[in-house]
Amino acid sequence: MSLSFQRLSKYSWFKIKTKDKTIHIDPGYAGYFRTQGIPISEFREKADLILVTHFHKDHCQPLALSKIRDADTLAVAPERCIERIGDNISNIRVIKPGDEITFDDIRIKIVDAYNTKEGSSTRKVHHKGDGVGYFITIEGKTIYHAGDTDFIPEMKELGNVDVAILPIGGIFTMDIDEAVEATLAIKPKIVIPMHIKKSNPKEFKKKVESKSNIEVVPLKIGEVYHLK
Repeated sequence: MSLSFQRLSKYSWFKIKTKDKTIHIDPGYAGYFRTQGIPISEFREKADLILVTHFHKDHCQPLALSKIRDADTLAVAPERCIERIGDNISNIRVIKPGDEITFDDIRIKIVDAYNTKEGSSTRKVHHKGDGVGYFITIEGKTIYHAGDTDFIPEMKELGNVDVAILPIGGIFTMDIDEAVEATLAIKPKIVIPMHIKKSNPKEFKKKVESKSNIEVVPLKIGEVYHLK
């Protein structure tokens, strides 16, 4: 098995690599590569598959999309992303929560992602149905990228999760304490924090690992984690 995760922005842009596939999730501002020390060489390797969770520009950026795709790249995105992406990028599949798609040997279930009235997010800008998360099965492993969301009931129905990628930043998403609750409910083997804002990933790690056997893997921008 060859499966790696690389964090490419302070929000939710991740690159997942298998032995023969490259998947990008939420390519946001292409400028991150200049301002956050990511080598521009990252753009030379084109994506086989791009998954976009929602239409906000830190997650769906036409310039970033154009740099990491070629004619054979499949992009997957909710309906509201199409207006931002425009007509100049082809081969985009529009999806919604509940859909399931297959890309070669990769199976993807599209799940909900949204803010709740009760959630710790202070700005409720992610409405149910507009954005999504992705539950990916690849090389015998399951990966859950939650998108921008609070702790929602649907997280309890995911089933077995090997790696969960969850926001912890508060404001637009759940905060650390709510993300801890979500992690304990999902029960992944490994959790990678994202959309960190001003939150401390080390605090998240300490709280999760003090209450469970779940491994927390905070990644710096550009850092790669290889799944054993």
